[in-house]
Amino acid sequence: MISEKTLARNSVMQKTYGDQFIIAFTYRRNGVLVSCKYWDVNKNFWQEEDTEKIFYGVDDIKEASDIIIVEGEIDKLSMEEAGFYNCVSVPDGAPGSVSTKVFKSDEEDIKYQYLWNCKEYLEKASRIILATDGDSPGLALAEELARRLGRERCWRVKWPKKNEVDHFKDANEVVPGELTIVTGVPNSGKSEWIDALLCNINRSVGWRFALCSMENKVREHARKLLEKHIKKPFFDAGYGESIERMSIEEFELGKKWLSETFYLIRCENDSLPNIKWVLDLAKAAVLRHGVRGLVIDPYNELDHQRPANQTETEYVSQMLTIIKRFAQHHSCHVWFVAHPRQLHHWDGGPPNMYDISGSAHFINKCDNGIVIHRNRNPDTGPVDQVQVCVRKVRNKVIGTTGDAFLSYDRCIFGSKDLNCAWFCERVYINLWITGVYMDVDETSGK
Repeated sequence: MISEKTLARNSVMQKTYGDQFIIAFTYRRNGVLVSCKYWDVNKNFWQEEDTEKIFYGVDDIKEASDIIIVEGEIDKLSMEEAGFYNCVSVPDGAPGSVSTKVFKSDEEDIKYQYLWNCKEYLEKASRIILATDGDSPGLALAEELARRLGRERCWRVKWPKKNEVDHFKDANEVVPGELTIVTGVPNSGKSEWIDALLCNINRSVGWRFALCSMENKVREHARKLLEKHIKKPFFDAGYGESIERMSIEEFELGKKWLSETFYLIRCENDSLPNIKWVLDLAKAAVLRHGVRGLVIDPYNELDHQRPANQTETEYVSQMLTIIKRFAQHHSCHVWFVAHPRQLHHWDGGPPNMYDISGSAHFINKCDNGIVIHRNRNPDTGPVDQVQVCVRKVRNKVIGTTGDAFLSYDRCIFGSKDLNCAWFCERVYINLWITGVYMDVDETSGK
């Protein structure tokens, strides 16, 4: 998923080799082809013989005072997608371990000959950032490079954690903090879709989240998250279907999962929270609990007092800049829900991102823009179908624009029928709320 622009800039090509296509990474210096490295679909690679060894992308560090060194060509392209152009890759990957050999001359240092062939580029650098892989060979490569380049000007990148045990391995695995704007007319399923997304991300990579969801009641939100996590309804289905409810044991495990995964940001008094208050608490959650995602739902429930001489457009621009800076500085993805303004002459179709109430900056400044839309007219299609419209993707590594259609299965996620039997026990849910635990008590009954 490297973008076409980045591939073209780095002259990445393909070539017929026998009965298959292979990728060709061209090594150039001053624009002139020096060598070429090939990859097949099984990630086997080989290089042209009897060519000079140089860094991949060496022209990108010609005048750079800061240089980033990564371990592979894809990592160099991934860095570029993230906005870092002052980056090169080593040509031969990483060694199995740190060598104990002592070389008397540069010519004897054959494994790292590319360092000496690019010596004039490296001498100009005041800081060299070693962003090698986080595994043992990657650490060995960083050590070998630091020995030769001078430890006093070398910095090392420590990739963030993907879960409690493992770190991301390299640049191609890391997605920097971004801002995703989610919109849609009321009652389209925006919050339900975001909740399902968070549960899936937690299941796949173990992320934790801070939730500033002001339209959701705490116990109702907890129930909906539990249903998506356990994949069973909290209540009886109530649709004449024999759908198994979550058991007491599953419920108890689910409560523990809730406490470990979600941290609530709520303003319990009569005043509305402003964006600074929300981000200050989110920052504490990032530093204290390792939160990787923040949901602010919705925009119109925040306090938006602004100076008399500032327009709403200027205010929205400034607010979104602050949120994006928070996301980038703390590697925390932010999902921000914003309702569209009242739509006159609405034809029932998905609203446009430019329809968001307040300012066009919502679409202009976000990294990703998504519209959630539910059909309400049975004459135009199924009314239980939700359309997920991906309208903007700034970083093409993440994905592409397009539409997906989802159906909400009420029998899986339960009924709100008040005649359904509740758990015949005291429901005790511990959720972190603004630095304290809050107890939610539901007595048994029907």
